Parts: sequence; C-alpha cells; structure tokens
Amino acid sequence: MNPEHHPHHYLVIDDNEVFATTLAKTLTRTRNSAVDQPVNRVTCCQTADQALQQNRLLLPDRVVLDLKLKHSSGLALITTLKLDNPTVTIVVLTGYSSITTAVEAIKLGAHQYLCKPASVAEITHAFDHPDEGENVALADRPPSVNRLQWEHIQKVLQQHDGNISATARALGMHRRTLQRKLIKKPTHS
Repeated sequence: MNPEHHPHHYLVIDDNEVFATTLAKTLTRTRNSAVDQPVNRVTCCQTADQALQQNRLLLPDRVVLDLKLKHSSGLALITTLKLDNPTVTIVVLTGYSSITTAVEAIKLGAHQYLCKPASVAEITHAFDHPDEGENVALADRPPSVNRLQWEHIQKVLQQHDGNISATARALGMHRRTLQRKLIKKPTHS
C-alpha cells in the first residue's frame, strides 16, 4: 500500500460537538474518494478527561486539538497526550490565535497551529507537512499596541483556564470590559 494512502486514526478534541462531528465526517471521507482507498477512523471527545482516556486507549496517530475547551486549555493537554502516545502528531486549532499561544503550543509538542476557521484541506496539509509551521515568516514590522494587548489578554485568559472573572481580576479591569475586548476580532498588525 502506498504510504500516502494509508488510513489515519484521528482524535478530534473540541467542546463544540457540532464542529467536531462535522470535522469527523469530513476527515473520515478524505481517503474514501476512490474505491481502493482505505477510510480514516475518527474519534471525537469534548472534554480533557475523555481525550486523555481515548488517547491512551486508541493511540491515534493524529490529534486535532482545540485550544480553548470548556473547562480547560488545550495547551495543558499537549504534554500528556505526547507522553502517553509519543508518536502522535498534534495540530492545534483555535479561534483565539496569538503569537504567544502558537509559540507555546509548538514548544509543548504540537506540530502545527491553525486559526479557525480552517478547512479540512488545511488541517490535513498541516499533518502532512509539519515542518512548514517552523518556516512561517513573521512580519517585518512590529505588531500594533492593540494586537499586543489582545495577545496579552489571551495569554492571561489561558493561564486562568478561560475563566473570565479571574482573568479580569488579574488584568485589573472590569469583567464587562474584558468581555467586550474578547468579542472584538484581533487586529492583524
């Protein structure tokens, strides 16, 4: 069998059940376009505990990990996922992207970091070409103050496991002010 066409076992870890199920259905079919191609297997988990249990039990070769889970941070899972399953390849997906969290995810052992919405083609490309994440050039000009502020808020939010009240206290701002800042899309520069 051609190594390009061997089936993969994906573990999709995302607390958005609709997103996870849709992604799972699409990933299952990505190798099924021709009759002779094997089908990928996909397992979905919505919580960190489920994810760690399924990772140990099934030993998937690919993990799609959401950065922000309901009661925990996806970053906190990376090290344990890799310890329990050293050959696993992890791609982190997030709607809350920042340079800080991208660097942290890679340092912890993730192979790629993608911003939502990411297509299935982008996700599979990230798994098939893990070294491309290291070659992404940063912009020549420094990020704007607004972008730096947004990244700092994301870092503190991640440190407090997504808890808005604790993050607002740590940043010394009112909870509603923080919520308004989180609703806004980050600036790209």
